Amino acid sequence: MIELPVVDGKQARKRTKPDWLRVKLPVGQSYANVRKIVDENKLHTICESGNCPNMGECWGAGTATFMILGNVCTRSCTFCAVATGRPPEYDTDEPKRVADAIKTMGVKHAVITSVNRDELKDRGAEIWYQTVVETKKASPDTTIEILIPDVKGKWEALYRMIDGGQEVVSHNMETVESLYRRVRPQAKYARSLEQIKLTKAYGQRTKSGIMLGLGETVDEVHKAMDDLVENGLDILTLGQYLQPTKMHIEVAEFIHPDQFEKYKEEGLSRGLKYVESGPLVRSSYHAERHVNVPI
Repeated sequence: MIELPVVDGKQARKRTKPDWLRVKLPVGQSYANVRKIVDENKLHTICESGNCPNMGECWGAGTATFMILGNVCTRSCTFCAVATGRPPEYDTDEPKRVADAIKTMGVKHAVITSVNRDELKDRGAEIWYQTVVETKKASPDTTIEILIPDVKGKWEALYRMIDGGQEVVSHNMETVESLYRRVRPQAKYARSLEQIKLTKAYGQRTKSGIMLGLGETVDEVHKAMDDLVENGLDILTLGQYLQPTKMHIEVAEFIHPDQFEKYKEEGLSRGLKYVESGPLVRSSYHAERHVNVPI
């Protein structure tokens, strides 16, 4: 008999991916066209760096989530496939290149994210601002969501990041409070909540995401929802955590689709305006639907 590993005192359940987590390999001409544009413009996408299971679907539809400020992160979150270390110098021409690529691709809704750049005085805020401004200039009909990192309480950087004119500002909580030290060792649960609260107070449409299957309880997920509503969150995404490599934190449980549906109902009943909930949901999945959520 094989003993399953214990995660925070709880024995993990099934290790083999269930049928509802099967995805198709990325294929097709649209996918090939997006890859060509990304490669030619020397751009990074979280679709590739984060091993997103929906890359085939999204790229096949001619969309992608762009990752600015390089592909090396200053954080060492135990769930994330993005490389960690000392990032190289950032490229001041990147905002224009991203904007040109979005225009060339004919993207109707663009999601822009980044690695953490804690070593920068402004946390990369100026590049963030310029990327949104340049994109709006190049493709004025394109709506934009920015998925921003934790600025470690440097709120002047936050305000610069979110001042470019995007339609949605997202900052992922990633997990419940009790798992923060293990999952996000350089982040703080309360600080991320405060960042969302300040973003909402700045008049923005707010969004966040939580991964499930890391060992959280149902009550802890409900508590996180209540905390997010209290701090002004509009939109929440819930998806299954999938271990990128054996070096990353293990999956404690594969959450059944029926439970994801229950979480969606709970989130809406607790005051969230929109909940995207399912095993393969990621923060950028169906992001175009979140633009018109009332604020």
